[in-house]
Amino acid sequence: MSSLNLDDFTDLIERPDGGVRRDAEARRERQIVPPGSLGRLDDLGEWLAAAQSAVPVRPIERPRVVLFAGDHGIAGLGVSARAAGSAVELVREVLEGGRPVSVLARRQGVPVRVVDMSLDCDPESLPEDVVRHRVRRGSGRIDIEDALTPEETEAAFRAGMAVADEEADSGTDLVVLGDVSVGGTTVAGVLVAALCGTDASVVTGRGGLAIDDLAWMRKCAAIRDALRRARPVLGDQLQLLGTVGGADLTAMTGFLLQAAVRKLPVVLDGVVTAACALVAQRVAFRAPDWWLAAHDSGEPGQAKALDRMALDPVLSHGVTVGEGAGGLLALPLVQAAAALAAELPEVSASPE
Repeated sequence: MSSLNLDDFTDLIERPDGGVRRDAEARRERQIVPPGSLGRLDDLGEWLAAAQSAVPVRPIERPRVVLFAGDHGIAGLGVSARAAGSAVELVREVLEGGRPVSVLARRQGVPVRVVDMSLDCDPESLPEDVVRHRVRRGSGRIDIEDALTPEETEAAFRAGMAVADEEADSGTDLVVLGDVSVGGTTVAGVLVAALCGTDASVVTGRGGLAIDDLAWMRKCAAIRDALRRARPVLGDQLQLLGTVGGADLTAMTGFLLQAAVRKLPVVLDGVVTAACALVAQRVAFRAPDWWLAAHDSGEPGQAKALDRMALDPVLSHGVTVGEGAGGLLALPLVQAAAALAAELPEVSASPE
């Protein structure tokens, strides 16, 4: 029997400091630029102040990109533009600096961490610090079998928690969370449809490489079939992740919850992170207050999940590549909001 009790997160996760947020709002009203004139930047600065429990807000000095990687058996049905089991190629390109997230991170001076949870490759082909949390080689084909065994599910969830603790302990002050996967958007669609009570067609998007109509129909059918297996276990979030999730999504869910426990703010990237966040919200209703939706990727499942969590994306550029790239595009705005909130002078008091 599992010793992991997800109900504990409800008690462990507190909301960001509401009193500090009110202090940040009051400080903003005293600054030389009228409140509201900076648009969304005002809200971002106040969110960050509450998360840090600090007025004036501290600058974001040690951000980090954390990418959970895995392959999904469902990709074998031709639901992705990439070949099943090929996520390791993306991971190598990230590590070698050739992916969009690599370029953006290098430009911004942000380190990128890749965590292999279930890549379909020999673990010896990747660096030890990438593979040390791996649970299995590839996740199961969720339309006909469970993604993970109960033991693997718990191990993946605990791995995500451990990564969150490692980041918090190392001084990371904001995480951009993303995934590197093949078949991940299909799995995300199943989770979103199950938790929102919608049909497969409502959440089925085109993925990062814009699949054609035939592949979209295959993807929709795969989500429909997996939904039949997901609905009976909706009341148990850990079992739901093991049934139709996968090691990478399970780890991301554990990461999000433990990051909220540690009061570490997280920027969500695309539909996969949004799906994990939706599962985490079911576990602990206060957790979404620690997260920021970076952008609207155009994936219908992401829009559905963010709406359910009342998270409003910062950007809308149609970036579908995943891998944390959209999250990194939003990071400079968060940093700008922090700088403006902290450094804009206050209006001098009028002499009596």
